Amino acid sequence: VQLVESGGGLVQPGGSLRLSCAASGFTFSSSHMSWYRQAPGKGRDLVAFISNGAGGLTNYVESVKGRFTISRDNAKNTVYLQMDSLKPEDTAVYYCNKWPDVWGQGTQVTVSS
Repeated sequence: VQLVESGGGLVQPGGSLRLSCAASGFTFSSSHMSWYRQAPGKGRDLVAFISNGAGGLTNYVESVKGRFTISRDNAKNTVYLQMDSLKPEDTAVYYCNKWPDVWGQGTQVTVSS
């Protein structure tokens, strides 16, 4: 079972990034998937969730609603996090999660001018 994140980087405030998480070793379409983030000196917090199946239901932490979009492509075994209107407080390591306890290695997102 493996999750590999990509797409992080340095972006200016107001910019956009798209994170990808490639999954392998399990039945992706049957799995609930999430994105978490961990800022320096803080705990790991849920950012967005998408349920299993083709028409995955989504949920977001209040601070990213209207700015971030989680989606999945079951044919590619990949979950995405589109992040728009980024703010400095979005700076964190972002982790992909297969519910409940499979994690990727994380990808750094830094929002700074």
